[in-house]
Amino acid sequence: MTTLPDHTEKKLGLVIDLDTCVGCHACVTACKGWNTENYGVALSDNDAYGGDPVGTFLNRVHAFEVQPSNGAAQTIHFPKSCLHCDDAPCVTVCPTGASYKRVEDGIVLVDEDACIGCGLCAWACPYGARELDQSAGVMKKCTLCVDRIYNENLPEEDRVPACVRTCPAGARHFGDFSDPESNVSRLTAERGGMDLMPEQGTKPVNKYLPPRAKDRLTADTTAPQLKPVADSPKGFLAWLDKTLEAL
Repeated sequence: MTTLPDHTEKKLGLVIDLDTCVGCHACVTACKGWNTENYGVALSDNDAYGGDPVGTFLNRVHAFEVQPSNGAAQTIHFPKSCLHCDDAPCVTVCPTGASYKRVEDGIVLVDEDACIGCGLCAWACPYGARELDQSAGVMKKCTLCVDRIYNENLPEEDRVPACVRTCPAGARHFGDFSDPESNVSRLTAERGGMDLMPEQGTKPVNKYLPPRAKDRLTADTTAPQLKPVADSPKGFLAWLDKTLEAL
C-alpha cells in the first residue's frame, strides 16, 4: 500500500464560494477541455450524442434546493472534485503506489502507468471524486492542473487551475493554505470556510464558503395596477380588433 508523507511543503487547494456559484458549468467544461488535451490519458466520452452517454469528468456541479428555517427556498449549486485530503484514504488503499500525495505541494495525483484500474481508491474516497476511465482503464481525478500552474510558458494570470481561470462568477479561488496570508487562507478565516464531511476524518484541503443570509423584503413591492389610457382601442388597434372579430 502507498504511504502518505509526514508533511508537505505547501498545501495547494481550492476555496469554492457557494454564495456566488451560479451553476453555469463553465468550470466543468474548462476542466474537461484542459485535461482532455494535456495531462495524462485523454478523458473519454462514449456514445456522447446517443441515448446512453457515458463520460469521464474530474469536476461536476450538483444542484440542491434548500429550505432555510427562516426564509424562502433557494437553490444551491455545489461543485465537487478531488479535495486533495491530508489524510487521503485513496492513497493508502492503492496496491501499486499509483495514487500518491506530493511532498512539495500536497497535490494528490495518479501515476497512470502504474494504475491497474482496480477501483479500490474510488471505493475508499468518501466524496466520489474519482472516476475510472472506461476507455483507458485507469483512474482519473482532479490534478489541480499541475501541468498548468507551474507552466512558465503561460502568462502568470493563467497559472491557476482551468476551473478557476474560467469561472465567470469568481466563485473559485486557488492558493496555498499553508500560508496564513494567502488569499485562500484569508477567505476561509473571514467567511467561515468549511470542510466537506469532516466526520470522515480525511482532512480535506479544499474548503467551501457557506451561502450568506439573503436580504428579505418585508414591504409590498408589487407594482400598482395602472389605469387604462382608453376605454376602447383606436387607430390601427381598433381596425385590428374589428378585423379579428369578423373572422
